[in-house]
Amino acid sequence: MLREIPVTQTEQEPRRRWFADEYFDLVVWLSDTSTVVAFELCYDGPRVERAVRWSGDHGYGHFRVDTGEETPMRNRTPILISDGSFPKEQVVAGFSQASATLDPAIRTFVLRRLQEFPP
Repeated sequence: MLREIPVTQTEQEPRRRWFADEYFDLVVWLSDTSTVVAFELCYDGPRVERAVRWSGDHGYGHFRVDTGEETPMRNRTPILISDGSFPKEQVVAGFSQASATLDPAIRTFVLRRLQEFPP
């Protein structure tokens, strides 16, 4: 089950909320009226982490997370690299279960956008 993680808010950026479990990380950005304006859902973290992003300004994207870690002695910043096909059915099914306790408005919004991800 996804649980909320406290985050430090960034000036000049919409309010952010972060939810995580052992498989998913969901970050949502909210307008002043608490409407989702963007989200990033990272999944498959224990193996090869991937991310699906949506924003009202930029639409959809699917990425692989490159951690940049060559050795434990060097901590590089992770970056997103364009990735192949998005396993929509698998991610939607997993997120649907993991998000059962989320704020219903956020859960419904993210599920709808995931289901609408273009082929």
